Amino acid sequence: MAQLREVNVDEVLELLDEGALLIDVREDNEWQAGRSAQAQHIALAELPDHLADLPKDQLVVCVCRSGARSLRATGFLIEQGFEAVNLSGGMQAWESAGQPLVADGGEPAII
Repeated sequence: MAQLREVNVDEVLELLDEGALLIDVREDNEWQAGRSAQAQHIALAELPDHLADLPKDQLVVCVCRSGARSLRATGFLIEQGFEAVNLSGGMQAWESAGQPLVADGGEPAII
């Protein structure tokens, strides 16, 4: 089985430039409050129902608020045959690195 790997924000930005897919596994209210514009939203609990929506030939980068839930999502995806990595530190690290955030309804984004 593939090794569980954690990557930092700089590595994620490189991976996204190379075509990786960023999946945000936080709950709906967290997603709506603030997220990366590059991310797709699939809440952790719903991930098993959306496996068919994910490309097997593309690296998946998982993210949550702090990195704990996305680590579980990364492990699950690897078990299902996907190539996946976890953003260490989650959206908190993304925000700390000065990366842009978007939110629903024109509100200021919060993590």
